[in-house]
Amino acid sequence: MSDINLSLTRRNFLATAAAAGAAGMLPGSLLAATEDSSIRPFRIHVPEEAIVDLRRRLAGTRWPARETVNDLSQGVPLSRMQDLVRYWRKDYDWRKVEKRLNALPQFITNIDGLDIQFAHIRSRHENALPLIITHGWPGSIMEMLKIIDPLTNPTAHGGRAEDAFHLVLPSMPGYGFSGKPQSAGWGPERIGRAWDVLMKRLGYKQYVSQGGDWGSVISDAMGRQAPTGLLGIHVNMPATVPADVARALNNGEPAPAGLSAVEKTAFDSLNFLYKKGGGYAAMMVTRPQTLGYALEDSPVGLAAFFYDKFTEWSYSGHNADKAFTKDEMLDDISLYWFTKTATSGAQLYWENNNNNFNVVEQKTTEISVPVAVTVFPGEIYRAPRSWTEQAYRHLIYFNEVDKGGHFASWEQPQLFAVEMRAAFKSLR
Repeated sequence: MSDINLSLTRRNFLATAAAAGAAGMLPGSLLAATEDSSIRPFRIHVPEEAIVDLRRRLAGTRWPARETVNDLSQGVPLSRMQDLVRYWRKDYDWRKVEKRLNALPQFITNIDGLDIQFAHIRSRHENALPLIITHGWPGSIMEMLKIIDPLTNPTAHGGRAEDAFHLVLPSMPGYGFSGKPQSAGWGPERIGRAWDVLMKRLGYKQYVSQGGDWGSVISDAMGRQAPTGLLGIHVNMPATVPADVARALNNGEPAPAGLSAVEKTAFDSLNFLYKKGGGYAAMMVTRPQTLGYALEDSPVGLAAFFYDKFTEWSYSGHNADKAFTKDEMLDDISLYWFTKTATSGAQLYWENNNNNFNVVEQKTTEISVPVAVTVFPGEIYRAPRSWTEQAYRHLIYFNEVDKGGHFASWEQPQLFAVEMRAAFKSLR
C-alpha cells in the first residue's frame, strides 16, 4: 500500500484523487466520492514541499510589536511565540509524528457522504469494553496517544485484564484527516449518529463513549439519542450550568443568591470566560470563514491562536511549556496546518452556537443512558457535584481529581486511564 499524500495545489489534488481512486482509497484531506461502507487502511505522508513551504513561511514571519504589559492579559507574549517558532523552524521534525501515527492501525470509511478517518486499537485482553473517544478543539488524535497503551494494555500500567478497552479514536468531520463538510449540517447531533454507525460498522454491538471539549458535547448528544448498544458515556467537560446561573452570566448580572462556595467559584470561572476568555469562540461562532483566511495563511497566527488556549486551559500555572513539550504542542498545530483544517474546524462552532456548559441548551436532563463525570482542577470551570447531579439524572460516577486540566488525557494520561476504568466499571 502506498502512502497517501496531502495535496496543496489543484494539479496535485486531481492527480492524487485519480491515483487514490484507482487504488480504492482517498486521502483524508479530500472528500470521498464513494458512499460505500468499506473500511480502508489509511497512511499519512505529507509531501516534502509542504514541509519546506512551512519553514519558508516561518522564516518570513512579520512579527507584531511587543505587548505593553508584563502579564498574559493581552495574549501570548512575543518572547514565548518567538521561542516556539524558532524551534518549529529549526529543530522540529514532523516525520517523527508521521512514524508514530503510522504505527497505529489507521483506517478511513465513508459515513453519510463524508470520509471519517480513525485509529482502531484492539486490546489483547478478552472481554475488553469498546470505547470511542472524541477529541476537541484545538485538539486532535494527538491528545490521545499517551492513553492508548494504559487503556488497551492495563496490566502494564497498574490495572487488571478486566479493565481493558478496545479503542476507536476518530477525527471529527473537518478535523485532521477526516473529510471536510461541503455543506452545513455537520453539528454534534449528526456526528453522534455517525459515531454509532462507525462502532456498529466495526462490529461492536455494545460500547461506551467518552469526550472532553467538543467530545463532551458529542457524547452528550449520543446520550440523548441513546442508540441501541450505547451502554453509557463519560465526559470531562460536563454541561452542568443551571438555567438561572446561565441567565446571569449571559446578562452580565451578579451570581444568583444562595450559591454554595463551590458553586460561587464555578460561577466566577465562567464569568471570566464570558467577559475575557471567550473571544476565540465568538470569532468562530460568528465568522469562521473570515478567521480562516488568517489562520490558514500564517502558521505563526495559527500557532499563537492555539498556544493561547494551551496556556489558559492547561493545569500549568498559565505556562503551556510546563504542561506540554514543544514537540507535543507543535505536533497538534502542525496537524492542523498540513491538513488545512483551521477553517473547517472552526465551522463546528458556527454549527453549534449553544452554550456548551448550559443544562438547558445542551438538554442534559434528556440523557437516558448512564453518565460518568470526572472533574479536573484546571478545566475551564470545575463543575460542582450539586450542579452535575441536577444536570445528569442517571449519574453513575462522579469524581474530582487533584491534577490535570482541559486537555486531561494529554496532560495526565495515567490518571485519565484510571478514571476510565473506574467510570465504566459498573457497565461491563
